[in-house]
Amino acid sequence: MLKVPPGSCDCHMHVYDVRYPVDPRWTVPLPIAPAVEYQRVQSELGLTRAVVVQPNAYGFDNRCTTDAIRDLGPQARGVATVSPDVTEAELRRLHEAGIRGARCYLLPSPFLTWDDVPAIAARVAPLNWHLQVQLDGRQLPQYEALLLGLPTAVVIDHNGKFMEPVPTDHPAFLSLLRLLDSGRCWVKLSAPYETSQNGAPRYEDVSVLARALALHNPERCVWASNWPHPGRNPPPDNVDILDLLLDWVPGEAPRKRILVENPAQLYGF
Repeated sequence: MLKVPPGSCDCHMHVYDVRYPVDPRWTVPLPIAPAVEYQRVQSELGLTRAVVVQPNAYGFDNRCTTDAIRDLGPQARGVATVSPDVTEAELRRLHEAGIRGARCYLLPSPFLTWDDVPAIAARVAPLNWHLQVQLDGRQLPQYEALLLGLPTAVVIDHNGKFMEPVPTDHPAFLSLLRLLDSGRCWVKLSAPYETSQNGAPRYEDVSVLARALALHNPERCVWASNWPHPGRNPPPDNVDILDLLLDWVPGEAPRKRILVENPAQLYGF
């Protein structure tokens, strides 16, 4: 197993807890994944920092996420889902609870669309939050200018989440590289199983993209487990997911940057 450096951060994980009501617009069954279960995973992997990302299932009710940040302690931060008309008081409350970004899930969902993105960015920019965007990466050329024009930094999920993995010379992947090179965007090396057509254990069609991202601009990459791997039955082994970094980022210095230094800058650890 990869021995991670001190201060390593999991930059995308979720907490699901039966104590919190599911948004009525969400119909998919939820995993049981409370914060105490994640702490066991964190200990197993040797991680000390975590970023709790609001699950879609809870819509704009971020209580499960903010309570998880509290339970995980001072080395946790979070990403909330907020509506374009969220109040300043609510944003301040979320910031004090450890939230440092707003999630815009732009695959088909009942909560947000691309039309909402500029308004949300304008609301959260005064707090120095970023926008975390999940989309089909093949759409990046269409939205590249919009993302670069936002008043916030932007974090792209899951290696760009190309719903059909593309070659590294594809226009959409080149768009992602340009976004990183702008100095205003980041990408998460995470969840290859969500889009890979090759499958475990190497997810080679996605791994080639992760390797290219880390080689091209390691200063703009972070890593994440995507625990508890929602929608995967059975879920992948957490150690195997971490060990993909040995292939994706073979050097100790760039791995430390991706696991420790970049998350500290992005999330304010």
